[in-house]
Amino acid sequence: MAKAKKTKSAAKSAKKSTSKTGETRVGEMLRKARESTGVSQEELASRLKTKRTAISRIENHADDIKLSTLERVAKALGKELKVKIQ
Repeated sequence: MAKAKKTKSAAKSAKKSTSKTGETRVGEMLRKARESTGVSQEELASRLKTKRTAISRIENHADDIKLSTLERVAKALGKELKVKIQ
């Protein structure tokens, strides 16, 4: 039963990660970047001198996030932020 819940949760997460236009959401990109570097929410929060719940909010509800915040997160993960408008 727990496995079924996990599958539903994963499907829900995947559904939330894209907008109606099929674009990836910022919070999902940040979560993937964090996970690809092997950093936990707790560790990232420590690096940014904030709380784990703040990282969770960013990853799950980052529809309106400042570029300066994105830059800080990228730097804390050892990554570079690039914004492209075509």
